[in-house]
Amino acid sequence: MADARFSKPTRFSNDWFERIEGDVDPAVRLQLASETAHALLARVRDGADPGVVERILAVAREDGIDTVAELWSHARPHSLPGTLWRVHLLHALVTQRADEAAALYQAGADALPTAAPVIAGVAAPATPDELRSLSDTILRGVFAGDFALALERAAAFAIVTAQGAVRAAHADEAAHPERASARTRLAAQLTDIAGDLRICAGMWRADNLV
Repeated sequence: MADARFSKPTRFSNDWFERIEGDVDPAVRLQLASETAHALLARVRDGADPGVVERILAVAREDGIDTVAELWSHARPHSLPGTLWRVHLLHALVTQRADEAAALYQAGADALPTAAPVIAGVAAPATPDELRSLSDTILRGVFAGDFALALERAAAFAIVTAQGAVRAAHADEAAHPERASARTRLAAQLTDIAGDLRICAGMWRADNLV
């Protein structure tokens, strides 16, 4: 792994975001982020049939949601668009780096004496296909199920994977220091994401996640 930072999605199907990025001031961009996040959730959650949810999942798998998700990256962590951005990052990790994610998740699950692996809900041993299934389950919860529970499952996945990244960093420290540093950064980022998602789950239940 050359770089453990979560890279912002780059496979755009058009130049829509580039035009937004260049032409809209930050305040308007944040407003657009909020409006698109609320509009997407309202469209899907308010009585949409299962076919709509499945089409959105298919779009997410093909990275077609990257353009609008990039807008969400500028939002506050404890906001609806900021929450969707963090879920999107985890989904991107699973879909784009599935083998690595599965290995790190399993290492974390083996090490953690907490309920986080149970909350995440991945059978042992973790495989790339099981993580993809978890990611789809989380997205279904975001768009059509218990939103707060979906965020808690995503947070648990992040915590377990972060622990695995810490263990991998320790194993790599002597022979592969650059990879160890990258995995240490990944662990820190996943831990931050998990904390943000847990806060946002509580805010959603209190009806003040905006």
